[in-house]
Amino acid sequence: MPHAPRRRSPRLTGRGRLAVLTAGLLAAVAVAVTVVLLRPDGESPRDLGSLTVPEGRRATQVYALADQALGLTEGTTRQAAKDTRLALPAAADGNPEGYLFPATYPLDESTTPATLLAFMADTADERFREAGLDAGARRLGLSAYQAVTLASIVQAEADTPADMGKVARVIHNRLDQDRALEMDSTLNYALGRTSLDTTHEDTRTDSPYNTYQRPGLPPTPIGNPGEQALRAALDPPAGDWLYFVTVRPGDTRISEDYAEHRAHVEEFNRERAAEGGG
Repeated sequence: MPHAPRRRSPRLTGRGRLAVLTAGLLAAVAVAVTVVLLRPDGESPRDLGSLTVPEGRRATQVYALADQALGLTEGTTRQAAKDTRLALPAAADGNPEGYLFPATYPLDESTTPATLLAFMADTADERFREAGLDAGARRLGLSAYQAVTLASIVQAEADTPADMGKVARVIHNRLDQDRALEMDSTLNYALGRTSLDTTHEDTRTDSPYNTYQRPGLPPTPIGNPGEQALRAALDPPAGDWLYFVTVRPGDTRISEDYAEHRAHVEEFNRERAAEGGG
């Protein structure tokens, strides 16, 4: 028999990590550049390539990518995020998490962490408006910031873009019924990790991002969602689903019934044990 995994709590999802970048599927959408800055001598700034921010990356991960792309000391972009006034909603209180839009951004010798972050936040504002964020959030009884937070969970939890709508419906249904969300992705955010394995000890973590213990949405987004995740959050399909678990890549089981969900969780645990997980 395979080694048994650690005992885990009943889980809504077996996908407790942020979306993994796979070729093509999660390739970020390129952002068109309409303004070319000129140097004082009239020359165009030297092209330094581009920076791709995949869907679902946390702000800390985006900062690290930016530092690397710009050849800067680690922590430079993180500090710039604190010092730069970005186009963020008041509810964000200066925290750009959720508003560093996943896309491919051009870089040249005039690019600084501040201008790059501003470009990301401005792009998020534009794309979210195009997706009907404000009206969609009002229709659902959420603030725009809450809708982005919900979309960030959808981005983190859905195994494929095709799963996003049903995952969003599960979240909405649990909110409507005042149930704890019990999302591994929010707990992983609290713990600063990505993991498929959640233990009972993990679920006792004292954090506002622990949606096993605390009802409702977490206080901020847990990553930077793409447009597909936001649209799924704003307009999920109808359904009475309350549970989901990704048993194996590409195989997400959505359930209304807890007993059925438990059977799917046990199958997930067997899969993880066979892989040596846990």
